Amino acid sequence: MATIARRSVLSALPATLAAPRVLHAQGGWPQRPVRVVVPYAPGGGTDIFVRSLTEGMTQVLGQSVIVENRPGASGSIGSEYVARAEADGYVFLADTGSHIMNSYVMTSLSYQPLRDFAPVALLSRYPLLLTASTTAPFRDVPGLIAAAKAAPRTIGFGTSDAAISYAGNLFTRLAGIEMVEVPYRGAAPILNDLVAGHLPTGWNSTVAATQHLSSGRIRALGVTTTARSPLLPDVPTLAEAGVPGYDFAGWYAMVGPAALPAPIAARMHDAVVQTMSLPRVRERLAGIGADLGVLGPAELAAFLREDDARWAKASREGLINRAQ
Repeated sequence: MATIARRSVLSALPATLAAPRVLHAQGGWPQRPVRVVVPYAPGGGTDIFVRSLTEGMTQVLGQSVIVENRPGASGSIGSEYVARAEADGYVFLADTGSHIMNSYVMTSLSYQPLRDFAPVALLSRYPLLLTASTTAPFRDVPGLIAAAKAAPRTIGFGTSDAAISYAGNLFTRLAGIEMVEVPYRGAAPILNDLVAGHLPTGWNSTVAATQHLSSGRIRALGVTTTARSPLLPDVPTLAEAGVPGYDFAGWYAMVGPAALPAPIAARMHDAVVQTMSLPRVRERLAGIGADLGVLGPAELAAFLREDDARWAKASREGLINRAQ
């Protein structure tokens, strides 16, 4: 069972932050509940993270902040909904790296990720995990690679969005093995099938997998970043475990419709920062492996442009493929 170490994650956060205050922007915004759309199924990493955050945002904004799940099509259904929503500051999108990547892996999108959304805040970066069912015959990465080489295309791996899919397929390419990708509508169904023994391996965020790891219901075989996660110090990186050159990290960000007024975007970013200063929220998010380095609207815009350039290059080089 993986060791969950929370103290070292928490120690990386600011020790003292300003007391939260109720924030208001132009026109007394917000004057009614604010909705945050999560484009994945309930119970996954994005859903867990956003619900942990929005519980505290209600106190900071002085209005209810409601999470609305709109899953499907690697997050594009919920994204399209927000892109077409009224830009009045009452509908936002919280998404993963698939938000940008989808334009390179899906045959058609009705929106453009950079053009049709207003950046608000980068919420978190986090490592992904290669996880396995406790019923699987292998207990580590070398064992999985050996099993996959002995019986090509007999071992499945669960994925829930474009970025998670890339993580899994990058692993098979670098390890020189053939496995079968099994797409899911969210992380929660992947984890359910891992726990039940219906799926041998899956790719998850630390946020989604933590509770199952701590209870011993699944195994963590490796983390995707070049450094081990402070939350899971006994879990090797994939590079350490025998896949040289493996390096990939996920992220969560909040955006709004393209015409979102800049003062509201700035205030929503401030609300995120203020919420993360609440001890109960900070401890909850750090305890599920979230890196709470928040970026503001301008910084997030630059971050998203860099991510777009990364996937454009990967697409040109044939490292990612469009869905058929």
